Amino acid sequence: MEMTLEQRIALVRENIERAAGGRPVTLVGAAKTKPADLVARAVRAGLTAIGENYVQEFREKSAAGAYDGAQVHIIGHLQQNKVKYVAGQVDLIQSVDSAPLLAAIARRAASLGRVQDVLLEVNIGGEAGKSGCAPQALEGLLETAAGLDGVHVRGLMAIPPAEDARAYFAPMAHLFVDIAAKKYDNVSMDFLSMGMSDDYEDAIRQGANMVRVGSFIFGPRNYI
Repeated sequence: MEMTLEQRIALVRENIERAAGGRPVTLVGAAKTKPADLVARAVRAGLTAIGENYVQEFREKSAAGAYDGAQVHIIGHLQQNKVKYVAGQVDLIQSVDSAPLLAAIARRAASLGRVQDVLLEVNIGGEAGKSGCAPQALEGLLETAAGLDGVHVRGLMAIPPAEDARAYFAPMAHLFVDIAAKKYDNVSMDFLSMGMSDDYEDAIRQGANMVRVGSFIFGPRNYI
């Protein structure tokens, strides 16, 4: 018999608890292409954070009350011209990968009298055409963040190459620990977001404390 949404969420939580060995881990339900009513049902079932890839989906589901009672994270690539719709309005933007984007978010959040929490996305696999800053560019991005009042860097995010994601979890964890030790201004290394439906348990074992699980919870994505 096929599991219900509520049973899948419970199973993911059990798997997380086992992999984490007592460490706190934030589960983000990746709701790309999923309707507002299903997202609201997941929140009622105990999901405390929902991740959205597309700004338009976020706006539509937000208007429908889908996220009531949960945090909202932007986990997909964010274009600068869409910053005005999310900065200061979501709990976390996980996909910041350039100084211009960081500055645009800071300006918008500051104009609203807010400070936007962000994660810096790292292209740990060096994949051409994929979002995320190169690991060697991370220091410069952190230095930029140190001088911005409208943002607060809360950690790192990565989407490793799909064919060998597990090989990149340990390097990301080492990068995370190294940055935390350097104690940049305006930077708190609170979250390492990596791991998705197929590999979130391995990511947790390697040091992730935030995972983005979509298809395992919500089922296959509804692409037209």
